[in-house]
Amino acid sequence: MYGQRHLVQLTTQAFASLSLSLRQGSRMAPSPIRAREVSPEAIAQLGKAPRMRQNPAFRKVDTPEFRSIFTPELEALVGLFKKYNYELRIAGGAVRDILMSIPPKDIDFATTATPDQMKAMFEKEEVRMINANGEKHGTITPRINDKENFEVTTLRIDIRTDGRHADVVYTTDWQLDANRRDLTINSMFLGFDGTVYDYFFGYDDLQERRVIFVGEADIRIKEDYLRILRYFRFYGRIAKDANNHDEATLAAIKENAEGLARISGERIWMELKKIVVGNFGSELLLEIHSCKLFEHIGLPENPNLEEFQRLCGVLEQFEKPHYPILYMSGLLHSVEDAMALHKRLKLSAYERDLARFISQEREKVDTEYTTLRDYQKLCLQQYVNRDYVEQLLKYSNKVELYNQLKAWVKPDFPIKGNVLSGHGLKGIRLGFVLNELKILWADSDFKLTAEELLKQLPDILEKVPNSPNKNKRST
Repeated sequence: MYGQRHLVQLTTQAFASLSLSLRQGSRMAPSPIRAREVSPEAIAQLGKAPRMRQNPAFRKVDTPEFRSIFTPELEALVGLFKKYNYELRIAGGAVRDILMSIPPKDIDFATTATPDQMKAMFEKEEVRMINANGEKHGTITPRINDKENFEVTTLRIDIRTDGRHADVVYTTDWQLDANRRDLTINSMFLGFDGTVYDYFFGYDDLQERRVIFVGEADIRIKEDYLRILRYFRFYGRIAKDANNHDEATLAAIKENAEGLARISGERIWMELKKIVVGNFGSELLLEIHSCKLFEHIGLPENPNLEEFQRLCGVLEQFEKPHYPILYMSGLLHSVEDAMALHKRLKLSAYERDLARFISQEREKVDTEYTTLRDYQKLCLQQYVNRDYVEQLLKYSNKVELYNQLKAWVKPDFPIKGNVLSGHGLKGIRLGFVLNELKILWADSDFKLTAEELLKQLPDILEKVPNSPNKNKRST
């Protein structure tokens, strides 16, 4: 039904439409431009024609997962698009989930209506629209009955891309929109009568738990280099076996590894977090390393793989979920590695400090830290979060100590900082004295009173380091 010639013809129309839109200074909405001779460059941009199903509307579903999505608000939305003769279908991940008998959490919708047409329709029907920022991506978000929001995106084709962002032109052709998507399992649509529209055998790949790109992997990756990590994330969600990757796909990933350097750290970390805590997390991180991706995503080029594998095994003994950064800490050699990772991925303050804490304190386990009391004292230190200490115990496979510390109810320290301020203490000296008093308190099994602790103050003050001369700098 469809082939390379059809794709070339439709893409030619899209290029013509884009050219006219730019000349007119309008939005990139499709225009009825007659097809013209397409250049070899444009044909090359399409890549090898994907394997296509002769009849994309090849089956119907009527499952509990499918029926569960229908709310009065969704029925109203579907009714509006029918009233104005625009096609509307469920797109992408929600279709995949429904076909896997998983209730979809988020549902995206695709339509033949342009953003301007949707806005005109919703305004006429007095439907409130929110999130105006989505319009630049072709997405309009109506709020139906002031109760439920729906993200509806116009069908489009990517015309130009720099590996992060794409210039698009709108279309009414569902196959062309499917062709721009990353993986075959994410390229399907679902009608509200239960019809599955599958142009590139995504349904078959889903049944066989295959994760492959639509058409040529190299071209799909170059359209958005983050698709490299999306591939690994979906492999973890879909595949049956940890190491059954398509070799051509891995070759394309290795070839385009440097492209990840163009992607923001926040986007990379969003994908990595899901990969490392998902199915086959450890195996996928090792495969990512084999593909020479680490140096482009903030991880050491020569990571601590043996420690990482040990840690992944250890964490299986503790209740999930675990922090993604805890797993990643096993790959790091030092505090400097932790800070390099933070610089690249823009970790949260908690993630940054936990990675630093683990990298700094793990060598002290079984030497300086051996008993529950040692870890309780560590919890009392200034700037140490108790949760960091619990994570250190998990990291070090100290199951019994971890459970004991989790069950420990920390008593209130009997001395307040303002009491010590009355003794002329402030800043660094105040912090030092507080830490020393807390150690004495812990060693007494937390029984010393404020009065008893304050009697120790003269001895502690003798050990307080003098404040450094502000005019001197250490070299």
